[in-house]
Amino acid sequence: MFSRISNKNATPAKASSSAPTTAPIVRSEPVKPVPPSILASDLKIVGDLTSKGEIQVDGAVEGDIRCQVLVIGQNGMVTGEIIADTVRIHGSVTGQIRSRSVFLASTARMVGDIAHESLAIEPGAFLEGHCGRIDPKKEAPRAEPPKAGMSFADAATLTLPPELKKATA
Repeated sequence: MFSRISNKNATPAKASSSAPTTAPIVRSEPVKPVPPSILASDLKIVGDLTSKGEIQVDGAVEGDIRCQVLVIGQNGMVTGEIIADTVRIHGSVTGQIRSRSVFLASTARMVGDIAHESLAIEPGAFLEGHCGRIDPKKEAPRAEPPKAGMSFADAATLTLPPELKKATA
C-alpha cells in the first residue's frame, strides 16, 4: 500500500502548457512554547508587567500585570491590578483581578475584588473583597487605557465590570 511499485507499462504524463499551476504551499513554522517568565523570590519590581505568555511571581511586584497565565508562588506578593486568562494564587495579592479562571490555594491571601468566569477557592484561603461572575457568552468590555491626568482610582475602575463598579462605589 505504501511501497512504491513502478508500472513498466505506464507512460509518463506530459505536462501541458495550459494546465493550471498551483501555488506552492507555504507552511509557517510551528508555534514554539515559550517558557514562563519567573520573578525570583529576591526580586522586587516596581512597575507594570506585560507578557503574551506565562508569568510566575515568587518575589514582589508593585504594579499592574497583564498576561495569559499568572502564577503567584507562596512567597509571591502582588500589589496592583491583574488581567489574565488564568490566575493561580498561592501567595498574596492586594488589588483587583479580572480573569477567566481564578484559583486561590489554601495559602492564598487575596484583598480586593475578583471578576471571573470560573472561581475555585481551597479551604484555608483568605479572601476579602467582592467576587463577580463575568458571563462568558457576553464579550467583556476591553480595558480602556488610562487617559493623561486621570487619577489612579479612576483608571482602576475602567476595567471593572458594571456589577463590581456599583459594589465598590
